[in-house]
Amino acid sequence: MTSVARGTIAELAAQLRPSLLRLTRIIRNQRVDMSVSLTQLSAMGTLSKRGPMSAGELAACEKVQPPSMTKVLASLEARGLVQRATHPTDRRQVILAITPAGEELLASERRSRDAFLSQRVARLTPDERDLLREVIPVLDKLAEK
Repeated sequence: MTSVARGTIAELAAQLRPSLLRLTRIIRNQRVDMSVSLTQLSAMGTLSKRGPMSAGELAACEKVQPPSMTKVLASLEARGLVQRATHPTDRRQVILAITPAGEELLASERRSRDAFLSQRVARLTPDERDLLREVIPVLDKLAEK
């Protein structure tokens, strides 16, 4: 790759980053229940997607320290959004699962964000919407590890 091509890639990345950050921030702020933090929503989302797990496993998935996750889970449990259960094979361990109330809160948050984004997308021209459909796989590829 030539230095010109690398410069062009760096310039593209520099132009893309602020746009993605702005859009992400705007979407994150479309909240139903502001009393639940984004960290708490993320933890519930992981439990919803991956199923019940230990606090340590959840902390690793969320890339936070276990003591931080313990605080997050205590708050969610107090609100009835997650529940503890004894591990089926190791009675010394506790596993956590999202409750139906937690699932409903996640669904409500998603609906709110989807409605907001739908309004924004509706303001685009048909050609812009077509272009947006084409770029989704590219954005997904950028988001892969």
